[in-house]
Amino acid sequence: MDNRHQNDAGSRPRTEAGKVTSDTVRDHFNEIPSILYYTRAAHFLGLWKSERLMIERFLPDPSTRIVEAGCGAGRVAVALWRMGYRRLSAFDFASELLDQARSLAREQGAEAIAFACADATRVEPTEVGLGAGERFGGALFMFNGLMQIPGRENRRLALSRIGSLCAPGAPFLFTTHDRDRSHDDGDYWKAERERWNRGLQNPRLREFGDRHFNDESGKVFIHIPDRTEILEDLASSGWAPVADTMRSELVLEPPAVAEFSDDCRFWVARRGA
Repeated sequence: MDNRHQNDAGSRPRTEAGKVTSDTVRDHFNEIPSILYYTRAAHFLGLWKSERLMIERFLPDPSTRIVEAGCGAGRVAVALWRMGYRRLSAFDFASELLDQARSLAREQGAEAIAFACADATRVEPTEVGLGAGERFGGALFMFNGLMQIPGRENRRLALSRIGSLCAPGAPFLFTTHDRDRSHDDGDYWKAERERWNRGLQNPRLREFGDRHFNDESGKVFIHIPDRTEILEDLASSGWAPVADTMRSELVLEPPAVAEFSDDCRFWVARRGA
């Protein structure tokens, strides 16, 4: 998600009861530090160069009907509107962030974006404005949002639900970190593997690759996968991989983007028949 992993909650004493859940994550996004963090990015950072490149490459037709999952404070959806995309739906399960997204859309004359409060693991077509037999021509889940869903089974469920909103052949763009390309954290993951092997991992975490740490937006949960894991998850949920590449291999982002987010892997998949 970001480049601030130094205060990992895994180093804390084992006093917390229960695992990280979707409610944990929702509460984080609805807290003031998180709202301020993502709202600033929506207002002042906008679309990354790499995001624009991938959108223009795989969703070049602005008349395409697009859905954005995990839209947060509207950073991507409103930027798409400014690029000329007019058939946009966007949803998030954090109501406070959605309020910020709607406010930004009003400021930018993008009130026609259809924002909805919905959970990616159970979103229904009617929640995002689809009528009977209607489907989206493309989908987005940016800034590693998919990886902030706790539990691999839940991430696969989200992939399946997003797929159910899309027409056959529709492209799906999303990002993840890549555990094997996490140069700064290589020693961390070796030590973390040993902790899991010995049963000494943070008891709030569900699976190897999970992290729960503090940053300026509050206490963040994110899962850091490897490439094989994502390929397996796509195959299990009806998506065919088309392309994947690290952001650093696409473009050189300005310092503001590099400060906001570590290098990440862009994924493109297409919905099967």
